[in-house]
Amino acid sequence: MSARSRVASLHAWGRIARALGEASGVVPTVLCVIGPAVSGPALLLGLADVVIMTSDAFAYVSGPDTVLAFTGIEVENQMLGGAGVHDRRSGVAALVVADEDEARLAMHTILDYLPANHLEDPPDFANGDPVDRECTRAAAAVPSRSNAPYDMRDVIEDVLDSESFLELHANHATNMLVGLGRFAGRPVGVIANQPNQRAGTIDIEASEKAARFVQWCDCFNLPLLTFVDTPGFEPGKDLEWRGMIRHGAQLVFAYAAATVPRICVVVRKSYGGAYIVMDSKGLGNDWCVAWPTAEIAVMGAPGAVRILHGRDLARATPEDRARQQLELELEYETRFSNPYVAAERGFVDDVIAATDTRRELASALGKLASKREHHPTRRHSNTPL
Repeated sequence: MSARSRVASLHAWGRIARALGEASGVVPTVLCVIGPAVSGPALLLGLADVVIMTSDAFAYVSGPDTVLAFTGIEVENQMLGGAGVHDRRSGVAALVVADEDEARLAMHTILDYLPANHLEDPPDFANGDPVDRECTRAAAAVPSRSNAPYDMRDVIEDVLDSESFLELHANHATNMLVGLGRFAGRPVGVIANQPNQRAGTIDIEASEKAARFVQWCDCFNLPLLTFVDTPGFEPGKDLEWRGMIRHGAQLVFAYAAATVPRICVVVRKSYGGAYIVMDSKGLGNDWCVAWPTAEIAVMGAPGAVRILHGRDLARATPEDRARQQLELELEYETRFSNPYVAAERGFVDDVIAATDTRRELASALGKLASKREHHPTRRHSNTPL
């Protein structure tokens, strides 16, 4: 191959990149990787809405030979950029399947949730699941102790239409769940904290994962359902040095800019800055509800009591200290962190029984179906990439 033809091939994938950029937010773009995707063309995967990879596929910008020459480290294709790497570590792959036939099936399944373009509504597919069905499984799934783990998927799957939840990026940033589902036959986008992974805290990867998903759903008119159970942002020097502020702002920006119907359910706890980030009323949420056992506060009761009453507790005897700590925590929960206080102040629209979640959400979505919201005309926003 001549040098001239090599340069021409570079321009070829550049033209594809521009086409994908122009299509972004206009029509859904799904790419299936069934073999090698290397060098510059691998960057096309980052431009697509969804990437599906077969288990034997691989993708990277700099290959094993370049890595060896630059670092002296030997690495194989699969270890450098295999489907498992992009499924768990990089988050490039939304789904990993066995072969090309399954990739095609997965692609069709995803597209069934989406409109043909940004001017259309997503297609409805009623499955006969009653909208007034009680969510007994969801109610039973959540422990009463605020720090006890559970699988948020049990809540999501019970609230949505039966067998309609399609989780994406399931093995990447597992402390945050995102996926497509249907509610009363209408496609929706679901974002949720996952309490059984890193206690449901929000870190850099979780912020990026949720932010891109929120933005994608907003492009194609999918209402957003957010399920909240988080103690806050994950602390750590490494996270702060890597840019927790900037990456956390990506999720803030995505929610604040979204114009589709936005519904939030505070399932158990919602503390501090993470409470605001997870589609709170202050960010423009349309309808926010909480279960009766939810806790909405700057921080949890134990931490708040240590800050507010630490000196008094330090002077008490060990026996009295434990008793006073418990009493002060109960007082804090009663006065400040229960959902009824938040409802009185307008931060929560309603406090609903956990079993009524599906019925209440169906009513809210019906009222918001005709929502139209327009931002000021501008060339484009400057997102915190």
